[in-house]
Amino acid sequence: MSRASHSIRRGLEQAVTYAQGQAKKGYRVHVPAHVDVKAIRMKLGLTQQAFAARFGFSINTLRHWEQGKREPEGPTRAYLLVIDRAPHAVQKALRIA
Repeated sequence: MSRASHSIRRGLEQAVTYAQGQAKKGYRVHVPAHVDVKAIRMKLGLTQQAFAARFGFSINTLRHWEQGKREPEGPTRAYLLVIDRAPHAVQKALRIA
């Protein structure tokens, strides 16, 4: 069996396994090592105080990120990416009912 046909066969077997509900239900996400917090804030046209209040960050933490004294941890970087890409959805989700 050629290398290409082996690869195709393996892919088809994985597709069948997935379709039968027997595949592992996991996925991987890419969260970059660095997120430009200030650029995200500026894109939204918010002051540090307004950005921190709107999205639940400490103003001091936000300042440390923007000054390069600290980097956001992995889950926080992911949250910041969501804020960057879908700020209205985040605000809607955080709105008090």
